[in-house]
Amino acid sequence: MKPQKSLRARALDILARQEISRAELKRKLAPYAEHEDELDELLDEFADRHWQSDQRFAEAYIHSKSRQHGTLRLKQALQAKGVDEETVREFLPSRESELDTAMAVLKKKFKQPAADMKEKQKQIRFLAYRGFDMDTIQTALKNCRYDDE
Repeated sequence: MKPQKSLRARALDILARQEISRAELKRKLAPYAEHEDELDELLDEFADRHWQSDQRFAEAYIHSKSRQHGTLRLKQALQAKGVDEETVREFLPSRESELDTAMAVLKKKFKQPAADMKEKQKQIRFLAYRGFDMDTIQTALKNCRYDDE
């Protein structure tokens, strides 16, 4: 029979594989902690040593997802993972960068501009699902240049 892993070893295993938010790490470790105080103490120590950082996690998450998703979706995902809004706002892409992303995503999915209102609605729904706000969607639809135009 294998000996039980300590809470610290479990936390280090998780952090060695990926960046993770404090809230997510706490959720994953909770079943193995005898007391919540013990878990909070360990998480505080990890944060003090910079082994776990919500800022680093938010930056890495946004960097990896911002080429496919808009700020609304990025904010929602990070808040669901327990990252505070101020930290999220710090790393969100600029308005121009988000618009470029929306146009790139639109061109990749739809090879030509919408021929009719039904097709335009489809493109709007697609971009909205990806987390772009209506201003960005309207601007992207208006300014998107397709190669075969």
